[in-house]
This record gives sequence, C-alpha cells and structure tokens, in this order.
Amino acid sequence: MLKVADFEEFKSLLLDVRARIRGDVEHLTSEALDRDAGGGESRSPQHLAELGTDTYEQDFALRRVENEQEVLVEIEAALQRIEDGTYGLCEACLEAGKTPAKAVIPKARLRVIPYARNCVECERKRELSH
Repeated sequence: MLKVADFEEFKSLLLDVRARIRGDVEHLTSEALDRDAGGGESRSPQHLAELGTDTYEQDFALRRVENEQEVLVEIEAALQRIEDGTYGLCEACLEAGKTPAKAVIPKARLRVIPYARNCVECERKRELSH
C-alpha cells in the first residue's frame, strides 16, 4: 500500500504531466486550426499535393489532441483516486474480489504511467479482450 509521502509524490507527478499535456494540446490545437501563419500571408496550398499534405497534418494533429484529451481525463480520475484514498489500487483486481493489500499497482508502473488504473497483468487481460 502507498504511504502519504507516496501520494504526494504521485500527485506532484500527475500535476506536472497534466500541465505539460495541456500545453501540448493548446499548441497542437492552435497549430492545426491556424490557417493564417507567417505574418498574415495565406498558407493556401498552391498544388493539390500540398492540400493533401496539409489535410493529413491537420488530421494527425487533431487525432493527437483527442488522444491527449483522453489522457487528461485519466489524470483527473487519478487525482480523484488520490483524494479518495484508492490511488495505486488495481481496479480490476478489486472488482475480482482481491483485498486492497493484494490489489496494489507497483510503484514502478505508477512512475511510468501515473494515471494507471490497473496492474500490468490486469491491463494486459483488458487489452486482449478488446
């Protein structure tokens, strides 16, 4: 089980990741939607191939923004679990009836994916079932 100091460490980590992602999302969104870059000069493509490239780059950036938004939702949920005192417990293990002492997500996993809801084994099972 995590200690109070661990909760503070992971809360700080989650807040740092959230701030970075929010900055990335703002940058990617403005870049994808900005059609008048370069001092007011039109960026209208001069050739059909340029139009395809511009469209692809815009779609790619917007898909990445969507993925980052999903991570932000997971970070908010993790911050709520810290407040609730359930952070660091595998949701799937708990649903399967394991005790909190047996449902602990390893700190090493939380340091890599601080918003993780499940231990590696349960996450692997979840991904295989989808």
